[in-house]
Amino acid sequence: MASDLRISSRERLVLTTIIENYIATGEPVASQALARQFGNKDGMSAATIRNIMASLDEAGLLDQPHTSAGRIPTAQAFRFYVDQLAGPARSTQLTPERREQIEDSFIGVGSSQQFLERTSHVLALISSGVGVALASVREAQALEHIHFSRLTRGRVLAVVVTTSGVVQDRVLMLDRDLSLPELETAARFLNENFHGWSIDRIRAELGRRIDAERSEYDQLMSSVEELCRKGALQGDAGQGPTIFVEGVANLLAGEIDRERLRLMLGALEAKQRLIELLNAYVDARQQSVRVVVGLEEAIPGMHNLVLIGAPARLGAESLGTVAVIAPTRIQYQETINAVSYIAQLSDRIFQPPQ
Repeated sequence: MASDLRISSRERLVLTTIIENYIATGEPVASQALARQFGNKDGMSAATIRNIMASLDEAGLLDQPHTSAGRIPTAQAFRFYVDQLAGPARSTQLTPERREQIEDSFIGVGSSQQFLERTSHVLALISSGVGVALASVREAQALEHIHFSRLTRGRVLAVVVTTSGVVQDRVLMLDRDLSLPELETAARFLNENFHGWSIDRIRAELGRRIDAERSEYDQLMSSVEELCRKGALQGDAGQGPTIFVEGVANLLAGEIDRERLRLMLGALEAKQRLIELLNAYVDARQQSVRVVVGLEEAIPGMHNLVLIGAPARLGAESLGTVAVIAPTRIQYQETINAVSYIAQLSDRIFQPPQ
């Protein structure tokens, strides 16, 4: 593991410099170029640098492509580099300009689904990679609209439309007959107060309000309680999550052979594989950004790609996962900061009622 790697301070300096040069240029880095860059300071002569590079090569951190005199970082080297970025000495924040750009991009977003869809676009734009946003199963059942129709005495048709476009309808057998005005009032209350909320959140909040506000909304809450108790707001366990993917064309700009490109695009188009990938690597309970180098271990077509992802939360609940999938030459620190910032932005945009 990269975190268990033990290298000297000089080796760390040379490796970090090689990685950052490779990220900037995409070209193998030669010892002569490093010698010019260091300018023989700190005793880093050309001979010293060659010896250090040979040591890093033996440790599996550098690779020599074809007959080039230069070296490129391996996946293990990038893992080591990411571990170093996590340290306090390298930690940085987004610039005010970048934060403003991100926040401006979310102006007008009114639901969790809109937030996630916009996130995939913003992350693709910032990273020049693929922006991915995966709604949790609960958020895939967020309320767009609910309507009640009175069929006969004690029988009501409930039609629930979710923000992901799913329409669920069920016939409710009530213990207490509700009039058409009562049904219309209950539907209006739910639509005005809970648009964009997940079904589970609505049920939990209704339970709290029914207990706390029963005296104030006695007739209304009694009607809502009866409708919900009979299954008006019942989650559909079979409804899978929604995933938004944007920026696949960004990967076409790099130099990549046709067969690898075919495999990569095929992997990205298989959205179920992407869902499995995000669920496998990004834990909804974690707080920090997860960086995974070497995605080909999970999906062979994703050779030389990195995943940078984090859970987006709404209070104590999971909103979903936001992530970037990009070549290993990505600007790590800025992308990590952007993913982290957007993941936390959801909680600020959608503050639940107090």
